[in-house]
Amino acid sequence: MMFVKHDLKRDFVMPLKTNRKVALSAEAKKQGQYVRVAELVLEADTTMTIYLEGVDFPFQLVKQGFTNGDRSVGLLYLVTSNFELTYGGITTIYGKRRNVESYHKSLKQNASLSQSPARTVTTQSNDIFASLCAYIKLEILKVTTKNNHFALKSKLYLRALRTAFDTLNELQPVHLTA
Repeated sequence: MMFVKHDLKRDFVMPLKTNRKVALSAEAKKQGQYVRVAELVLEADTTMTIYLEGVDFPFQLVKQGFTNGDRSVGLLYLVTSNFELTYGGITTIYGKRRNVESYHKSLKQNASLSQSPARTVTTQSNDIFASLCAYIKLEILKVTTKNNHFALKSKLYLRALRTAFDTLNELQPVHLTA
């Protein structure tokens, strides 16, 4: 955070862990009066100025509620070093970041980008291209089947295993006895 703010001279939006210690004023920070983020009372759609332990500049904090796919409710604490942003601006910027993270995660885990054995520039380029093609196919399937990439990958693996097992059964291998 200090590198981005001081050296790069940029503002940022990032999630904050609930056990992170914060002070509610510069004076409280000087006196070492910290509380955990999860203990703060923060109303919906509002921002709060906080001071993080170990960081020499203030932040705006927001608490965003969300519903998971299993209908459970979660909380996300977001901080920014940009005091011109509103609650809506902070959550919108973070939402865009989350979409990019989901893209990279799926590209690495479902399109096998991270498992490339390629060592030369040409083979690495080909592997990246193949992974991007696989990702695009997963996106098309996602729209048509209404399943996410991880569910699609699971279904593909199960189908491949079933086909392999059926083929082995058709071959009727000789059973060895002891």
